[in-house]
Amino acid sequence: MNNKEYLATILPHKKPMILIDDIVGYSIEEKWLKSVVTIREDSLFFDKKLNGIDSVIGIEYMAQTIGCYAYFKKQLNEPRIGFLLGARLYNNSVKTFEAGKTYYILVKEVFVAEIYSFECFIYNEKEEEIASATINVYQDDSSNIKEILNG
Repeated sequence: MNNKEYLATILPHKKPMILIDDIVGYSIEEKWLKSVVTIREDSLFFDKKLNGIDSVIGIEYMAQTIGCYAYFKKQLNEPRIGFLLGARLYNNSVKTFEAGKTYYILVKEVFVAEIYSFECFIYNEKEEEIASATINVYQDDSSNIKEILNG
């Protein structure tokens, strides 16, 4: 099983919407997960004019990393749909995630109630922070959510 196939067992996305490449590490006890993505010309959202991917897609990288964390935290047997409720303070120092470069996405759970809140960061290959945001998400614990969404 390749990494994208493995991630398809964790995230409720179908190809080609799985944007991250792999999980680098995680600790449920310490409330974090780190993923990685390398920008390639065949990546979804690749823009030849930019020679990369617009940095606004970093929010989706963060959201998918949060989805992986939720999968492990809740010890799920199958992926569950989550809802990105909002992203605050998305700061980025780059306009484009450049072709051929690798980026690391780190999410840290900071608040849990009905809604989960995460501090999220993206680092370049030199381990310099290039983007950050606070993302709020919701994941319904019932198995009926797919039925509701599909009508």
